[in-house]
Amino acid sequence: MNKVLKEKIMEAFTSVLPITAIVLIASVVLTPMPSGTILVFIVGAALLIIGMGFFSLGADMAMIPMGEGIGIELTKSSKLILILVVTFIMGVIITIAEPDLQVLAKLVPSVPPMTLILTVAVGVGIFLVVAVLRTIFKIRLSVLLVFFYIITFALAYFTPGAFVPVAFDSGGVTTGPITVPFMLAMGIGVASIRSDKNSQDDSFGMVALCSIGPIMTVMLLGIFYKSDTAGVAFNVIHPVDTSRDVVKLFLIEAPNYVKDVFVALGVIVLFFVVFQLFSRRYKRHQLGRIVVGFLYTFIGLVVFLTGVNVGFIPAGQLLGSQLGASPLKWVLIPFGVLVGYFIVAAEPAVHVLNKQVEDISSGAITQKMMNRGLSIGMAAALAITMTRILFGIPIMWILIPGYAFALVLTFFVPKIFTGIAFDSGGVCSGPMTSTFLLPLAMGTSEGVGRDLMISAFGMVAMVAMTPLIVIQIMGLFYLLKTRQAAALAQLEATSIGAASAGEIIDYGEITVFSVFGEGSANG
Repeated sequence: MNKVLKEKIMEAFTSVLPITAIVLIASVVLTPMPSGTILVFIVGAALLIIGMGFFSLGADMAMIPMGEGIGIELTKSSKLILILVVTFIMGVIITIAEPDLQVLAKLVPSVPPMTLILTVAVGVGIFLVVAVLRTIFKIRLSVLLVFFYIITFALAYFTPGAFVPVAFDSGGVTTGPITVPFMLAMGIGVASIRSDKNSQDDSFGMVALCSIGPIMTVMLLGIFYKSDTAGVAFNVIHPVDTSRDVVKLFLIEAPNYVKDVFVALGVIVLFFVVFQLFSRRYKRHQLGRIVVGFLYTFIGLVVFLTGVNVGFIPAGQLLGSQLGASPLKWVLIPFGVLVGYFIVAAEPAVHVLNKQVEDISSGAITQKMMNRGLSIGMAAALAITMTRILFGIPIMWILIPGYAFALVLTFFVPKIFTGIAFDSGGVCSGPMTSTFLLPLAMGTSEGVGRDLMISAFGMVAMVAMTPLIVIQIMGLFYLLKTRQAAALAQLEATSIGAASAGEIIDYGEITVFSVFGEGSANG
């Protein structure tokens, strides 16, 4: 087996093991689940690990080089209209291909799935154009975020209550395992054309802006679309009695995901072929590597989606409904914190973001820092969500102050942290959120007797919001500590100049990111 693939699978194993252990322990200690459901969950976890390993390697080999190449070639063109048209089409295509969006669309039967998917795709296409224009014309990200979020919350006032949580969830699930590697790489590619000192800061933010578009377009859909149904689709928990039944269940469901992924990646491959024919950017050996990368991506997504949809959705739904209906429903809050802290490591796109952040910052912002920050953000999101469901708190009471605080922070933290933070919000709300956490919230809402459309939906919105705050607070620590380090260095230089020869001066120690578990810089 490929050595790099082995490493990727081991990374996936260490990421998925904690959340698997938490669910298994909860099924014994808190609420018993049928042994068949547990066995399906364990097999799903194994498939998730293998799928994540293949996907991560495929993204490195195909999606990232392709995104960077398209971003660079687009900005070389002097025809702005051509750039915008191609960018819009590309945004629509990769969004329709996003598996997370298809999962959400099937859970909201009050709107036909394809209607919701196309609405979201148009929103992403429009805002991908905005993101490219921002980078080209050097518009500050925080200004655009404030402007568009003001419009978004104003629009929410006129949107039917049941559509608001779905709209914010649409913005989160749009940025999943297919779109994120592509958008992150494209952002870096577009920014690399510029030679000014701020180009690195503008490498991030594309995912952030593309998360806003679907929120706005789905709200508009809610205002103008009249639906006769308002139900929520629950996944049927298939009874399994033997190990043969488990294998049969996965084999029956797998072809559906083969078809979905084949169509999704097929559209992207077709777009790439057309791009290569016109640009001739990639040499033969590069094309071979990208083709193999697409194959790995295909295998990884099929295995991953089969595992999470067949194994994780039923477990999350059953666990939530049983806990929500029990006298121990208050346990859902600490349970949510625990699950949230560890589940972020199982999101495939998170690893792509963290690696890109470490690379673009030349190691100043490490993957370990990002993992710790995102884990804290996800834990907070789950705690808020479970509290909101248990006590029936309206979602806007949380989203408005939360986003207001996040937007205020954008004017005080280094610009690169603003882009990373808002990209993180979209990246965290990936397949694990839509296929485990959202069913967990739906089960909890059913258990406590809440309206599912109003209480359960909004989970993804919380997951997308809290990293905006946590990562920017990390940016404030970074800013304060670097200023402190600079001041200490200046003091050291001044003292050395004034000190007599042979005199020993103690300058103390500065700890950078100690709150996130990082090392120290000695003066």
